[in-house]
Amino acid sequence: MFDGKTILITGGTGSFGKHCVKTLLERYQPRRIIVYSRDELKQFEMAQVFDAPSMRYFIGDVRDAKRLGLAMRDVDYVIHAAALKQIPAAEYNPMECIKTNIHGANNVIDVALEQGVEKVIALSTDKAVNPVNLYGATKLAADKLFVAANNIAGSLKTRFSVVRYGNVLGSRGSVIPFFKRLIAEGATELPITDPRMTRFWITLQQGVDLVLSSFDRMQGGEIFVPKIPSMKMTDMAKALAPNLPHKIVGIRPGEKLHEVMCPAESSHLTLEFHDRYVITPTIEYSHKVDYSCNAVGETGKPVPEGFVYSSDNNTDWLTAEQLLDLIRE
Repeated sequence: MFDGKTILITGGTGSFGKHCVKTLLERYQPRRIIVYSRDELKQFEMAQVFDAPSMRYFIGDVRDAKRLGLAMRDVDYVIHAAALKQIPAAEYNPMECIKTNIHGANNVIDVALEQGVEKVIALSTDKAVNPVNLYGATKLAADKLFVAANNIAGSLKTRFSVVRYGNVLGSRGSVIPFFKRLIAEGATELPITDPRMTRFWITLQQGVDLVLSSFDRMQGGEIFVPKIPSMKMTDMAKALAPNLPHKIVGIRPGEKLHEVMCPAESSHLTLEFHDRYVITPTIEYSHKVDYSCNAVGETGKPVPEGFVYSSDNNTDWLTAEQLLDLIRE
């Protein structure tokens, strides 16, 4: 569905954006791929790798609606990946996080409606569920904005959906590169915040595939949640360094023991499909949508009342061997 189309990726120089561009160029023949971000050095470096005739690099910030409007002219699909994601930085600079993650999301919505974009998918996070830190709270607000935008669109063609997933293996700032650096530097122990802690894990390619496949399936207003494995943080540390002991350092401010992607409070809105869950909107739109059958004809069924999809009650767990295989890939 991306052949001959123009796709704009906000925050396109990040880990997700680069892998998404790589996948789009390998699998499709898009008319244009627009990388929209504010770091000129990262754009320059990315352009050395991805220099196909369809590539465009547009310096701008999602906080700047006028600039975003120029970039979004004649765009068919938008992937909104731009966000301030570092939890401690958000706690120390709350308004900066709000300006990007909430005001920036609202700008993407407004401009997409003005420019007649066909479909918009926003990237969310498990931290948006029952948030305990500002980053999660801003992403929850952004999720609500994108879901409600379908009501604002009314008879316009533009539709908005959200993709929510867990921690990305090997992404910048994540725990695996941190552990690997400590090991390479000769660390005698690895820091563990709490021995009970679990997390969902997804590879970059799985995240990109989820987003791209959701464009086919979306009808507007859904939150797509993949079925992905969990792993205990202690098991992850043992897989990376079997002989190193662990030092328990305590949970950091704004951190959870376990992550939740489908909360119990939304169980009456959640549908299970073969490879993902779909959380349907809490509000009713002026246009009726049957979310139990998606746009490609796949059918889902309601989950049991009180259903929770969390990293500690998952039925799919990564082994040490599987983790190492994914890291090598």
